[in-house]
Parts: sequence; structure tokens; C-alpha cells
Amino acid sequence: MGRLGGRHGLDSKLVRYSPVAETIWDWGNAVTTKPQGQFSGFSRKAFAFFRDLARNNDKTWFTKHRAIYDEHVLQPLRDLVTDVADFMLGIDLSFEVAPAVGKTISRIFRDTRFSKDKSPFHDCAWIVFKRSDRNWARYTPAYFLEIGPKSYRYGLGFYDAAPDLMARFRQQIDEDPQSFLKAVEWFAKQDIFTLEGERYKRPIGRDKPEPIRTWYGYKSFYLTSNRTIDDAILSPGFAERLMDHFGLAAPLYRHVRRIASQVLNEYR
Repeated sequence: MGRLGGRHGLDSKLVRYSPVAETIWDWGNAVTTKPQGQFSGFSRKAFAFFRDLARNNDKTWFTKHRAIYDEHVLQPLRDLVTDVADFMLGIDLSFEVAPAVGKTISRIFRDTRFSKDKSPFHDCAWIVFKRSDRNWARYTPAYFLEIGPKSYRYGLGFYDAAPDLMARFRQQIDEDPQSFLKAVEWFAKQDIFTLEGERYKRPIGRDKPEPIRTWYGYKSFYLTSNRTIDDAILSPGFAERLMDHFGLAAPLYRHVRRIASQVLNEYR
């Protein structure tokens, strides 16, 4: 499935999304064209760097090739975050959008303190748009993009959803199925994302109608678009594609965020 008529099906005029009122504000004649973004596409050298790093995962090799990482991996990630930051704030004003390592951009250095694998470097890199509170990994889904030696993926989901959140998620479905169905009605109309995650060993919700039955059975879930290296990610237009596709999943994100807010407020 291709682009759905531009971002959120809007026309080509420059618009600004208002996350508070959930309306679109036309900037009118003040601006007639989109500003040129900083992101110019990933270079094939970025993916080659990770392939070489996987074979030479040591500090000596990395130090010698650090300039390649800085130019072809880190800087494009910074540029990409910068270009999509305003759009992501349109989905959630509480997203961390600073184009910095440790904020939205992953560290290349691995934390090996509790791992049997003592390789000092990741052979991939990622960006994450998430809330900055300490409970984000278990209570609020995050948007992500990950690039590796031979492929890349992007999507929306939980790192490890909390059991009480998922229990409330199912409770909300039972009490107000129409709200859930509205949040996921777009999913069946696209072929960009697949639904993945950990399912209960003993299936639950088998008496539910589809699509509720499918979503009901997950302990933790995420949407992902898994791709091999292609022209899209090498193109400056990838930033626009990412916003289009992230925007599709925004109704689901907001639905789960509201449930998470309810659960977390009960602990305060």
C-alpha cells in the first residue's frame, strides 16, 4: 500500500498539527512551500559500517573508523530526528525529541556489566520517540526506527508492557469496544505494519470477535515494518515516509496512552 494521499491524507499545502485541540491549522499564504529538511537519506556506508563492525567488534577497530560512524550513522540520525520532531510533538507534546545520544538516539557503546556477551559496541543504531518519565518502557508505547547491517525496521510498541496495563487494556475493550475498534480501524486497511509481540501461552479472548480476539491475546505488542535496505531509506524522502506511517498509528498510540494515564494516576 502506498502513501495515503500525503500525510494523514492532507493536501500538499504546509500545515501544522495542533496536538491539544486535535485540529489542523493552515498556515495560509505566509508559507507556500515546505522547508527543506536536513535529512538527505542514509548512505550505504552506514550499513557497510555495521557489517564491518559486526566482524571487528573491538575498540581499536572502532576508534580507527569512528569518523565513518559520526558522518554516516550519527549525523543522519540527528538530521532525521530534527526533521520529524515537530510532527512527533503533534502526536504527543510530552515526547522527547532532542536529537542527542541518550535522548532519542541510541548509544553505540553496549552496557556489558550484566551480559555474557562482552562485545563493546552495538552493530545497529536506533531512534526512539518516547515520553521522558521513568515508566515509559512498561506503560506507554514508543515510536522507533532501527537500522542494522542488512535491514531496518520501524514502528510503534512496548518494550515490555506491564501486566496491569494490559489487564486494563482488555477491560476497556470489554467496556467500550467501539473506542478500541475506532483506534485500530486503520490497521486492516494497510500493509505497512504487522502486529507482533509476546502472546499468552494459554490463549484468552477466543470467544471475542475479530479483530478484538487477535489483540486481546497479547501480553505485550508492537507494530513493525521490517525491511531490507532499499531506495526508500537511502532517499531524502524517507523522513516524509516515516511521518506518514507513524501518523497512521497515532490513533492507537493515543488510545493506549489514555489507558496508561488512568493506571498510573491510581498509583499517585
